[in-house]
Amino acid sequence: MKSKLFILVLSCCLVFPVLAQEKSKKQLKAERELQKQKEIEALIDSKNFVFEAQKAMPQGGRLLNLDYNTYFLKFNEAKTTCDLPFFGRAFNVPYGGGDGGIKFEGVPENIQIEKKKKSYDVKATVKGKDDVYDLFFSVYIDGGASLSVNSNNRAFISYDGEIHAPKPEETKK
Repeated sequence: MKSKLFILVLSCCLVFPVLAQEKSKKQLKAERELQKQKEIEALIDSKNFVFEAQKAMPQGGRLLNLDYNTYFLKFNEAKTTCDLPFFGRAFNVPYGGGDGGIKFEGVPENIQIEKKKKSYDVKATVKGKDDVYDLFFSVYIDGGASLSVNSNNRAFISYDGEIHAPKPEETKK
């Protein structure tokens, strides 16, 4: 009888610490969120990230889902590259209509980063070949972001999407 009691107590001592060390779903979720928050903070601090647009909201228009193509803005201190669609009013368009979207390469100037409670605001101005673009990012700690683009030759437009680190082949270009 004593040996059965001893085995029962010994097995309880071995099993309960293992159960106590397992993390709950809430703890695992909190750890993932904290890890994502640190990744986003590192991307913003490095001023090197890629914004992928998923929705466009032209001024005075309705929300448009961008399902068919990958539209992006690669933000870097040395060179910013943009390929986003444009829906809205253009004030000064090259003869023949141009390419129709917001496409430019340039060096961002006047970069300002403001940290808020659950987001970051990033402002920059980029001079493209034909226009000057004011970029305003609101980046949330979960990786979601919105981008507002204001230029001299086109109406205001904003995009919803997410940011991530540039892929290795993107940093070489």
